[in-house]
Amino acid sequence: MFLPCSREEMAALGWEALDIILVTGDAYIDSPFIGVAVIGKLLVKRGFRVGIIAQPDCRSAADIRRLGKPRLFWGITGGSIDSMVANRTASGRRRHTDDYTPGGRNTRRLDRAVIAYANLIRQHCKNTAPLVLGGIEASLRRIAHYDAWDMRVRRSILFDAKADYLLYGMAEQSVVELAQTLAAGQSPVAIRGLCHVAPAPPAEALLLPPFQVVAADAPAFAAMFRTFYDHNDALTAQPLAQQQDSRYLIHNPPQPALTTAELDAIHELDFELDLHPGHRRDGPVRALDTIRFALTTHRGCYGDCNFCAIAMHQGRTIQQRSADSLVREATRLAGHPAFKGVIADVGGPTANMYGFECAKKLVKGGCRDKRCLFPTLCPSLKPDHRPLIGLLRRLRAVNNIKKIVVASGLRHDLILADRANGSTYLREIVRHHVSGQMKIAPEHSNPAVLAAMGKPDIGGLLHFRRLFNQMTKEEGLEQYLTYYLIAAHPGCTQAAMDELRAFCLRELRLLPRQVQLFTPTPCTWSTLMYWTGVNPFTGESCFVEKSEAGRERQKATITGAAKQRPARRPGQDSAPHRKRPS
Repeated sequence: MFLPCSREEMAALGWEALDIILVTGDAYIDSPFIGVAVIGKLLVKRGFRVGIIAQPDCRSAADIRRLGKPRLFWGITGGSIDSMVANRTASGRRRHTDDYTPGGRNTRRLDRAVIAYANLIRQHCKNTAPLVLGGIEASLRRIAHYDAWDMRVRRSILFDAKADYLLYGMAEQSVVELAQTLAAGQSPVAIRGLCHVAPAPPAEALLLPPFQVVAADAPAFAAMFRTFYDHNDALTAQPLAQQQDSRYLIHNPPQPALTTAELDAIHELDFELDLHPGHRRDGPVRALDTIRFALTTHRGCYGDCNFCAIAMHQGRTIQQRSADSLVREATRLAGHPAFKGVIADVGGPTANMYGFECAKKLVKGGCRDKRCLFPTLCPSLKPDHRPLIGLLRRLRAVNNIKKIVVASGLRHDLILADRANGSTYLREIVRHHVSGQMKIAPEHSNPAVLAAMGKPDIGGLLHFRRLFNQMTKEEGLEQYLTYYLIAAHPGCTQAAMDELRAFCLRELRLLPRQVQLFTPTPCTWSTLMYWTGVNPFTGESCFVEKSEAGRERQKATITGAAKQRPARRPGQDSAPHRKRPS
């Protein structure tokens, strides 16, 4: 069933009132890819009555009051993408389209939607239940953070929204515990994965530098971010506290990683895989085309690239589903009346991190002094693509499935590092799972820029490219590699972009079309470099291109088309909704 979005739908379920109302910046798509749908369905499974208000009109009280007041709490999310990213291009211009809005026109989502919806509820629903923030917009703004749109350090969004609680990360465990605790009339402040406001820090909390200090002092901000980053692993994290005004943000340690059984249970909830009927009169939602018949194999990413916040939102530990659960879901998709024979994707943040993880990390937590893949593959991580090969073969055997595309990007260095099974996996992908183009993300070719990004040396790309082209030729197919690049990343000069252009023409024999301007977003090391002008891993100054003309010039070095009259510096998606390898 769809979660109710109107009084009539509540009545049809026999519900006179709701325990929880979820407010979102997206249209309501009932899919395991949509966080608000997952949270709502999970809470209903646990016995709570939940409704959704999607893209409320903030000009009046009508939308926000239409379901009444919840008994336990309001859950507020900006949607599947940070609202500023959804609304602004990489050059700061207002986007005209929105893949999560019916009809595709960007007319329903406000800037800083989380704060706007919290204000809307307080204005029109006096003396109401607690306000709880969640989703990626809240998760990545949970501490003092540099904001590219304001070009300054902002307080925790919990304070700016004047909300009661914030649940960070994917939050399924946290939100169930919160609902159960509030229903029992108890305080939820000890729940893992929760942030709250207190007049004083608890004795066990590790104190971060106050907001007033980090907002004015770049080295203090860098030290704060290092401590915050180091305490993002459930096995090793301590509680954190940061003074924001006269009060303190209390940041509890993360929830433990989901087990395979827990993740399976979430994906086997009863999703409609469709847009809520109340939206359909306004037109289709483009995002549904991408996610409707796709499979999520895992969460998390140990790639931990400096410009990406996936590790801060989903974690550095891979949480994977069982092959049996994925085959059951594929069978359900194949039986859907709208299914046309193609599974659009089998993957996660990166397609080929499924099936293996560092044994030490699972017991002791992530290392604080080194990374899994940078600058080279850690010996403790032993890539093994056998589980993924077996999974893909089982999925191809499901009736009514004609084609399975692996649209999530691949880490080519993992394939090369798996000497026993990497070549077999690549052969499987080339033979069965490429839809014309396969995505990889070298991002750059200059060694210094790659180091600032936390990406490996470019040499492996050329080896992988030769293997891909050789296998494609042997299979008699016409397939190509698609390369994602970033321009204007901290450390990247115009000379470095000229070098990248020469590399592309000489080695790749083309100029890639997928070139993204770097823009700073909360909770990434690259944003820290952008604001401070210092590489936090070396302590050395790094060049940062901040002028719009210079940034556009760097991008145009590859694309050949500079935009006229560039706008003020914008932000970008910390966890891009397009499938990009980490």
